[in-house]
Amino acid sequence: MKKIVLPAIVAGILMTISNMIISIIMNKVVPGIMTEYQTPGLFRPWSDPLMQAFFAHPFILALALAYVWDKIKGSLPGNRVLGFVWGCFLVATLPGMFISYTSFQISLAMTLSWTLTSVVSLYVATLVLNKMNG
Repeated sequence: MKKIVLPAIVAGILMTISNMIISIIMNKVVPGIMTEYQTPGLFRPWSDPLMQAFFAHPFILALALAYVWDKIKGSLPGNRVLGFVWGCFLVATLPGMFISYTSFQISLAMTLSWTLTSVVSLYVATLVLNKMNG
């Protein structure tokens, strides 16, 4: 339990911070992305109480990653961190971004922003998991 829960909490905190930093950078590099978030009918408004659950996402993801990491870390050849990130990217991020881009009215820039955020989050979480439960 200690090998999974504590690393997941730390990873969730650091993923939240890295997501905020990437969001700030992307808003500076591609200012139009911010207006997409305000497209009526595309996303729930921040005033909706359900949107508070949005902030649980990094922690739920970190918990799942910590569990999987604990189960497979010994079987990852070579650079375990990059291998794990690459595997998660191929299994979850790539298909998720494909379906998001093809089914929502969002720009390629927003999709690429989400992809970058996901890869950085996966990398940050995996570094934490490797350090705390390597």
